[in-house]
Amino acid sequence: MSAAATRRLTTAQALVRFLAAQYTERDGVRRRLISGTWGVFGHGNVAGIGQALVEYADVMPYHQGRNEQAMVHAAVGHARHLNRLSAQAVTTSIGPGATNLVTGAALATINRLPVLLLPGDYFASHAADPLLQQLEHPIEADVSVNDTLRPVSRYFDRVTRPEALVASALQAMRVLTDPAETGAVTLALPQDVQAEAYDWPEEFFAERVWRVRRPAPDPVELTEAASAIRAAERPLIVAGGGVHHSEAEEALRALVDATGIPVASTQAGKGALRHDHPADLGGIGHTGTTVADDLARTADLVIGVGTRYSDFTTASGTLFRHPGVRFLNLNITAFDAHKLAARTLVCDARAGLTALAESLSGHRVDAAYESEYRTGKSRWEEVVRTAYRAEDDSAVPTQTQVLGVLDAVVGDEDVVINAAGSLPGDLHKLWRTRSPRQYHLEYGYSCMGYEIPAALGVQQATPGTPVWALVGDGTYLMNPTEIVTAVQERLPVKMVLVQNHGYASIGGLSESVGAERFGTAYRHRAADGSFTGAPLPVDLAANAASLGMEVLRAKTVGELREALRTARASDRPTCVYVETDPTPTAPPAEAWWDVPVAEVSAREAAADARAQYERAVADRRRHL
Repeated sequence: MSAAATRRLTTAQALVRFLAAQYTERDGVRRRLISGTWGVFGHGNVAGIGQALVEYADVMPYHQGRNEQAMVHAAVGHARHLNRLSAQAVTTSIGPGATNLVTGAALATINRLPVLLLPGDYFASHAADPLLQQLEHPIEADVSVNDTLRPVSRYFDRVTRPEALVASALQAMRVLTDPAETGAVTLALPQDVQAEAYDWPEEFFAERVWRVRRPAPDPVELTEAASAIRAAERPLIVAGGGVHHSEAEEALRALVDATGIPVASTQAGKGALRHDHPADLGGIGHTGTTVADDLARTADLVIGVGTRYSDFTTASGTLFRHPGVRFLNLNITAFDAHKLAARTLVCDARAGLTALAESLSGHRVDAAYESEYRTGKSRWEEVVRTAYRAEDDSAVPTQTQVLGVLDAVVGDEDVVINAAGSLPGDLHKLWRTRSPRQYHLEYGYSCMGYEIPAALGVQQATPGTPVWALVGDGTYLMNPTEIVTAVQERLPVKMVLVQNHGYASIGGLSESVGAERFGTAYRHRAADGSFTGAPLPVDLAANAASLGMEVLRAKTVGELREALRTARASDRPTCVYVETDPTPTAPPAEAWWDVPVAEVSAREAAADARAQYERAVADRRRHL
């Protein structure tokens, strides 16, 4: 190869230049594949990737994070909001920085969302051995802490020679852009290899477009799917996150308008239809609505679109009770399409829904069925109004009233982010989603600490859009550090910080399984050793202010309304802090969730919970 056809760069420099030239394209729209790189520097990446990011700052934006896990969450939020057509990279040092990536990587892969991880690694040459922070394995010298990322990555490679990067980088891009394979991708980079120079082929740096496929349905599968729908008397669509990833919301609405088939949604799929569409039944499963779960129990055909059927969706195998119920799964991933012994339609969600609508031309469900679910929907809307209603502006708000006030303040374009605690259940039941990207719930991994960094990634994806991170006190204490990044990057995210002095969701679950709320409250220890004393003197609002946020304290419903309006109009990171009335106002769970209870116990609460558990588990059904 002639000298003119190569470029001499370090491995790290070559990787950054390569990443800057990668694009995705779907439906004629092109985006940067790697829109920026998050990083916390230490030994193992400061002299390699760090130097390369300085060298090429004009083509690769850099974002300074404070916590490695949080950086992955920010990148995941960014990718999800852009329908997986753009991703971000995350670089770390070789030790705790690398292992801090594991939780974020698991979240990304479980949710089928792309993120590129670039942890530093030990010396490939073993010239300095052992390094500071190096894991020494007595019988496997090629093991490093980065091997913890293997089971949570969709693609993993340790690049031990510069020239190995060429093939590995191309494979990494292939996985990131494949809608059926995507997730966390890890390229572990030994620190000596990062700094090593090599004569790279110029073709490696050429602009490359990765076309995101929309595979069409197989004709035989499509014919069989349409026949199954025509034969069904009580069909029900379960919309999952794949509807959003495919940008298939309009195709779903067209199918529903033509056929009258009702739609219930998973946490990831909520917003596939607007909340006020006549066929939108809201959430399904353990945190679902009465109307959705009632129809699920009597459905004779369940049509899953882009869902992986988590236990919350299926009520741990107890929800779909019709004696002859069958499943039809439209999914781009065959692994998910075959769940519940379903008839499959393995294809892109938009392509599949469009083809189904054409195949079902002239077909519509019975008018009595439509009337039934519309009546149920009207009844549920009154439940929502009751939960949201606050009669007295001077009263301390309940958690559901906080959501009601927020619902009245936000616009159709606002984005609401949550992941863990009691809020996901309340939101799934009650939130009135107005646009496809408004409802951003991470419930595949339900990771405490996701909300604040994810809000940063979403804000980067959609500048000018009001982005709300809804955070409980437990979640806040897990991961507040990216507030500093929001201030530094001038990202005007809005945080609603709900103080209820403990783990409200797990406290309720603990009580229901006979564990008596043990270890779930943030309180002083009482004389008997229990956590029943006064609330801890912790001021989370002051903490948020100390990290640079503007903080608005709201004690009443009226003050909350004004604070939320002020926050929405603010051009800087703003926190609305509210301590809630703990009185339960959310509708109870509409379906079961399997959390095994102690089979034997001397405590009455556990014995009673076990008896209830055995009654509930008897309804479990394996669909074959």
